[in-house]
Amino acid sequence: MFKDYVSLTKPGIIFGNLIAAASGFFLASKGNIDVSLLLAVLFGTAFIVASGCIVNNYVDRDIDLKMNRTKNRALAQGRVSVPSALALALVLGALGFWLLHAYTTAYAVLFGVIGILVYVGFYTLKYKRNSVYGTLVGSLSGACPPVMGYVSVSNGFDVGAAILLLTFCFWQIPHSYAIAICRFDDYKAADIPVLPVKYGMRVARYHMYLYIVAFAFAALLLAERGYAGNMYALVVSLMSLYWIYLVKSGHKLESEKVWGRKMFVFSIVVITVFSVLISVDYVNHVPVEMALSR
Repeated sequence: MFKDYVSLTKPGIIFGNLIAAASGFFLASKGNIDVSLLLAVLFGTAFIVASGCIVNNYVDRDIDLKMNRTKNRALAQGRVSVPSALALALVLGALGFWLLHAYTTAYAVLFGVIGILVYVGFYTLKYKRNSVYGTLVGSLSGACPPVMGYVSVSNGFDVGAAILLLTFCFWQIPHSYAIAICRFDDYKAADIPVLPVKYGMRVARYHMYLYIVAFAFAALLLAERGYAGNMYALVVSLMSLYWIYLVKSGHKLESEKVWGRKMFVFSIVVITVFSVLISVDYVNHVPVEMALSR
């Protein structure tokens, strides 16, 4: 039973969001780490993400039964009752926002609110089942944790925070399309109108090109604006070029599902390396726009 409750929170998604939140925190901290603040950010983010995931499980329990990947989820199979799941979501969400409110900044709370409202209210309840643009909407919620980490230190939404928001938004779209390609049959069976299912692989590849280029451009702005160093810029450039190469050539060499799986795995590599680099290859001087404003 305990394992079922834990599974409702989607630990893998929580872990990924914690890496993102920590990277934003480290970028803004520039080596001056406040451990108590970091812990508050990480636990607050984890509880809020877990709360949103539980609500997502609740809303999607009908379509989960139609997909091989999700048909054995605890709520879909009735191993956890709806009232118990929603009560857990409420407790975790309240605890997460209390931690952010008590120990971080109003900006961190704000982006926590934006993240969960977009994920639950717009993506899960409205766009996921009804629009091909659900992926675009959902990307905003997924981009909030790194910004939460950043603004908990900066106590303001500056250029660095905006670049982080854009970079994570752009990254998530080809990442999500790769998942849809891997799980094409599941999404089709559940009638979820993701782009690869609704418009086909050719259109999906075209959109992947666009968003990978957009990701690279946004990510490199961190170096151009004086937030990250030369090693960061070099590695991000090389990863982006190889990512584009995978889109161009990979589907010609393998089945679409195998190609989609490779695209998914590499997208995880990209965002993990990106998160590590902004955590360690930060620039310790004042960014250009801040210097000019003084």
